[in-house]
Amino acid sequence: MTRFRHPGRFGAAYPPLWPALLSAALLAAHTAHAARPMITDDARIVDAKACQLESWVKKNPDSTEAWVLPACNFTGNLELTLGGTTTREAGRTQTTDVVMQGKALFKAMDTNGWGIGLAAGTVRHPVAATRDWYAYVPTSFSFRDDAVVVHTNLGWLHEGESRRNRLTWGLGTEAQLAERTWLIAETFGQNQGKPFHQLGLRHWLVPDRVQLDATYGNRNGGGSSERWFSIGLRLLSVPFLP
Repeated sequence: MTRFRHPGRFGAAYPPLWPALLSAALLAAHTAHAARPMITDDARIVDAKACQLESWVKKNPDSTEAWVLPACNFTGNLELTLGGTTTREAGRTQTTDVVMQGKALFKAMDTNGWGIGLAAGTVRHPVAATRDWYAYVPTSFSFRDDAVVVHTNLGWLHEGESRRNRLTWGLGTEAQLAERTWLIAETFGQNQGKPFHQLGLRHWLVPDRVQLDATYGNRNGGGSSERWFSIGLRLLSVPFLP
């Protein structure tokens, strides 16, 4: 997600929120922007002069997040994203993340080949009045004429509140099950703490234009307090920008 905050981020001032927000920093750092529903990013960007809108609802045990992340490619090799999330918890809805990111490719992924890029951005957390910064390198490998694609991420996250720097990583796979349906599986985390995993399905209602997805995720070895479910909608435009 993305793009995960450490557990103490909201522990004192907002005790009910931290389980829901534990995942937000990595979700923001990676989902801003892997193609839904993956958090491990891919070495692909929106088509030149085109835009996309990724939106999804993520249900945590004690809260619900609503994400909206529009992105456009104005120049041909620079995808710009500006969006964020609102979180509803204990009967109160707040804007918890505002994401700004740029992503470019050093090498576009070829069929049965590979690609690599660079993404960097910032996430503002209005509730905590803090800001995180991040950067990462997404790499993708195509197999079986793009029927199987493997993604790896290696990156850096600077947490504004703690002023700590962390290593972030991700490893994900997308495999084609049918003409319009894909299975995704991934694991991701930081250089400390147990990693997370996510499984899901992606289905194109209109090929390359309208996509639905659904996922289940949790921390490895975790209980019910950190699991989540999500459902999303992704819209992609034809090239129209000047």
